[in-house]
Formats: sequence, structure tokens, C-alpha cells
Amino acid sequence: MKANPGGEIAPAEVMGRDRLIGDLWGILEQQSVILSAERRMGKTSVIKKMRSEAAADKLPIYRDLENVRSPLEFVETIFKDVEEYLSKVDRTARKTRAFLSQLGGIEFSGFKLPEIAAPHWKNLLTQTIADLVENQDRRVILLWDEVPYMLDNIGDAAAMELLDTLRSIRQMYPAVRMVYTGSIGLHHVLGVLRKAGYTNDPTNDMYVQDVPPLSAKDATNLARKLLEGENIKTPDIQGTAVFIADELSNIPFYIHHLIVKLRLRGGLVDVAAIKAVIATCLDDPLNPWKMEYYRERVDSYYDEKQRPYALNLLDILAAAGGALSFDELFNGIKQESETQDKEMARKVVRLLEQDYYIYKQDSKYQFRYPLIQKYWKSLRC
Repeated sequence: MKANPGGEIAPAEVMGRDRLIGDLWGILEQQSVILSAERRMGKTSVIKKMRSEAAADKLPIYRDLENVRSPLEFVETIFKDVEEYLSKVDRTARKTRAFLSQLGGIEFSGFKLPEIAAPHWKNLLTQTIADLVENQDRRVILLWDEVPYMLDNIGDAAAMELLDTLRSIRQMYPAVRMVYTGSIGLHHVLGVLRKAGYTNDPTNDMYVQDVPPLSAKDATNLARKLLEGENIKTPDIQGTAVFIADELSNIPFYIHHLIVKLRLRGGLVDVAAIKAVIATCLDDPLNPWKMEYYRERVDSYYDEKQRPYALNLLDILAAAGGALSFDELFNGIKQESETQDKEMARKVVRLLEQDYYIYKQDSKYQFRYPLIQKYWKSLRC
């Protein structure tokens, strides 16, 4: 097995996700799903593996929505997916095409939706899903990647309407399932929309499922297979694999990246070599592991009042020798004039939990992933 840092992992090579995928299929028997996780945990690999291995009575349709920038573009994307599926069974999205022809007064062909259709996107979306549902006898599973990015792109008013329309479609067609994934975190998008006056809860019919790192056993197995596949020499391959998995918090993305670095380095790989390579990658200004995302998204998704709390709280936790209680955290930041509001500190701590920076155990907080703590400490402490 070869390392593939940042590339698309073939479904057969996605390791350690069979139980999660089995759980997801079970949930999808009852309701739609929000698949939530930190970036690089493998959400996309999971849903692509689901698409590849779906049972015969399921119709999974995958689409990455990160670059969609308007409701009409979203409908156009879904229309194309539906038409491509229906063409395989010698059918077309007849209702949708008839509606489009009525709008333009001419026969509609192709996939590109005319601008005249933009005010009617909700009707078009509903008709498109209806054409899909009514022209096959399998359960439709719409696997939509990076939904929060799309919602952020299309603007507040359109995002509100789209979320409400999708919920309405789920109610109209109860056999249809939708899977939303996203790295931003849907809670940030909904928070922005609520500040703009949005009062609906458009995902309260969906189950939120976390995508954790691999188990220690699976991460070790992945590291070993990659060490073997890349012919990396080490005095104790099993011990080396265990150490790599533990140092990288069992996150497959970083395991792939490290193995490539070790292969390029050459020579015998031992614990000292692994530590040195990890330290170099965390400090590299070229950011090969894309770690700056953890710092940059504080600026992107926390407002001016929240930002100093988030940064100071993470600084304190990164430097701490162990987990800290809320009072210990607050005592550490309240010395600064801009971080003295205890309720704001509580709110930001909750956001940091939702964003996978930290977690709470036995009434104390710590970084969720030691690797990210190590990076944060290197960057700021």
C-alpha cells in the first residue's frame, strides 16, 4: 500500500471505517444525517466508500458542493446528477424539463439552466428530486460534501431559503435521505443566519454523526501497511507503526504525509527520526501539512469579541502540562482587559468544543488532538 497524502483514497484502501459506515447505513434507514468532523478526518473518503459499496436497494449520488455559489447553480448541479443517472435507465427528468420549457417558451436541452429559471429554483429543485424518486425503485441517498461552504458562498437570504427547501423536500419525500458533510461546521453557518434574523431549525430532523480519528489499532495497521508499501527500513516495524499512530493522534491524513517524508528522507527510521521529521513539518513555513488552517479559521469564524478569547484559551491549554478546569482557564485569561467576560468565555469554550479544538472530560478541558496541541504550542507559545 502506497502513501497518498491529500490525494483521493480508493474505497478499497479506506481503512478502519467499516463499523462507522455500518452505523451510518443503519441511521439512514430512519433519517438523514449530518456528518461532522474536523478537516482531514476522512469524511469524503467515508461517503465515497459508502457510494462504492452501497447495497443493491440503495441509490447513492455523490456531489462536492464547495464551489457552488448560487441556488440556481446548486439546482443545476443536482439536475445534472439526476439526468446522468436517469440516462442509464433510458429516462429523463421529464417534469423538470417540461417546467423549463414552459419558462422559456422553447424546448429545453442540455444541463445548463437559463438565467430566466433563477427565480424559480425552488420549484425546479423540487421537480428534479421528484423526477429522480419517481423513476427508480431504490432508496435515494444524496451524499452532499461541503454543504456549509456552499451555504456560506450563496449569501444569508438564499442560504435560509435553501435550507428550508431541502427540509421541505425531506418531508415531501420521506424515503429520500440526505447526507451533509462539511469542514466549516454547520453551526457556524446557522449562527450567522440567526444573527441575520433566521429563526428556523432546518436540520432538526437530521442525525448528527461524528467522524473520529481511526482507532489506535486501525491507525497502527495503516502506518504499518504504508511503511511496508514504501519499503521504509526500521528496526521494529510494529513498534514504529504504533509510535507513528500515537504521535499523529491516529489521523490518517497526517500518517500518509509522514510516511512520504520518511521515504524521501531515506535511511533507517527510528523514534528520533520520526520526532525530528514531525517537528520539521509542524514548523515548516511552507505549511505542507496545512496546519495553519487551525489558526486561520479563528479569524474566519469567530467574531471580534470572541477571537481574543479563543486565542488566549487555546494558548493557555497548549502550554498547560495537563487538562484544566473552566475556572483555571478563565483565571488565566481574565488578566487581559479584552477577556474578562466570564459568560463570553463560556460561550467560546463551547464553540472550541464544537470546532474540535478541545474536549471536556471529568470537568476539565484539553486539546482534542495532541498533534494539534503540539502545533499550536510551536506556533504561539
